[in-house]
Amino acid sequence: MEIAPGIHRIESSLGVRFMAQYVLTGEARTLLVDTGMSDTPAEVIGPYLESVGLGLEAIDEVIISHADLDHSGGNRSLRELHPRVRIACHELDRRWVESNEAMVAENYLWHGEFGFEQPDEAARAELKASCGGDCQVDEGLRGGETLRLGDDWRVEVLHLPGHTFGHLAIWDPRSRAAIIIDAVLERGIYSRAGELLIPPRIYDADAYRRSIRSLLELEPALLLTAHYPVMDAAEGRAFLERALAFTDELEQAVRAEIASGTTALWPLTQRMNERFGPYPEFPNELGAFVRAVAG
Repeated sequence: MEIAPGIHRIESSLGVRFMAQYVLTGEARTLLVDTGMSDTPAEVIGPYLESVGLGLEAIDEVIISHADLDHSGGNRSLRELHPRVRIACHELDRRWVESNEAMVAENYLWHGEFGFEQPDEAARAELKASCGGDCQVDEGLRGGETLRLGDDWRVEVLHLPGHTFGHLAIWDPRSRAAIIIDAVLERGIYSRAGELLIPPRIYDADAYRRSIRSLLELEPALLLTAHYPVMDAAEGRAFLERALAFTDELEQAVRAEIASGTTALWPLTQRMNERFGPYPEFPNELGAFVRAVAG
């Protein structure tokens, strides 16, 4: 649906949870934020655009918020359907966005050397296949870029690191909407029924806090994510404040465990899962934050 002038949220199922992409339609340029999974461009984004009188060919540029398969997995399929589209991401995430092998080895299975459970070869191959196929990025961004979507409409690219090192967001001063995707993940990602499923993966705890505080300073009228409902100003502020408090609480718990003698990364991660979860899906994701704190 169109949730602000020219800003469309396209939501679809991702198992028991949901994901959302965003399309910004201006007179000069149409911008897509994220491509979803490999089938999302053809089965979700394209049909929605057609329903509002457009189509995939109307997309001028794609900004990939960050390197995760449910955000960049549709890059190759979109490029095949619309060869002229330009794809951009932050330079710090570019390696993972362009290479499925790098994404799997360095983003999803980096913790094997620390004793974490690892998938067998068949499961690893399935994980790689779900990344959608390698696809080159046309432009590497840094944050701070301004995009003109219409004569009186410009949006700003924000760099909000923490969840990944190169996570990007879009700030629309016209509607005061912040499209932050996964830059902030509160206590984790929930199912549609409200069950806590997946912990927040945070590679850089200090950067993550700075990202949250910068959003609080912006005071967005709309906070737009990939896996949570649309939030107005009050809901968005409460969400950001809960995320900041959770991050502080999690760090204090990690440091307390280290002080009591638990220093290995895998046992530390298990303790955090027991205390703050248990998270039924991808509890290993907590390991990134534990490593960021433990050093």
